[in-house]
Amino acid sequence: QVHLVESGGGLVQAGGSLSLSCAATASERAFSGHTISWFRQGPGKEREFVAYITVNGGTYYTSSVKGRFTISRDNAKGTVYLQMNSLIPEDTAIYYCSSKPTARGSAFNRASYDYWGQGTQVTVAS
Repeated sequence: QVHLVESGGGLVQAGGSLSLSCAATASERAFSGHTISWFRQGPGKEREFVAYITVNGGTYYTSSVKGRFTISRDNAKGTVYLQMNSLIPEDTAIYYCSSKPTARGSAFNRASYDYWGQGTQVTVAS
C-alpha cells in the first residue's frame, strides 16, 4: 500500500519556478520498487502524462516540458520531486503524482497506476 501526498503548488509569474514534492507513506522497500510519475490536468482538459522516474533513476519527459522540468527521487525519504523552471501559462494545471509497480504496463497509461495523490494546483500568470 502506497499513500501519496503532493505539495509545493502555488501561483507564479511566467518565467518563474516551482518545486513540487510527492511524499509516499510506504516502506522504503515498497516505494523503491515503484515507478513514480507526475500527471497534470489543465482546465477543461484530459489528465496528461508529464514525467516519470524509474526505480533506477531513469527519467522521461513529455516533449512540452523537456528541458524545463526535472524529476528526481530520494528512496530513503520516500519522496519524488518535480522542479519546474521557465514556467508558461500553459503549465497551469492540477499536478498529480502516481505510483505503479515497475513491471506493470506502460508508464504513459493512467490505467497502469495503482495510487494517486490528491493533487496540487499550479497557476502560471502571464
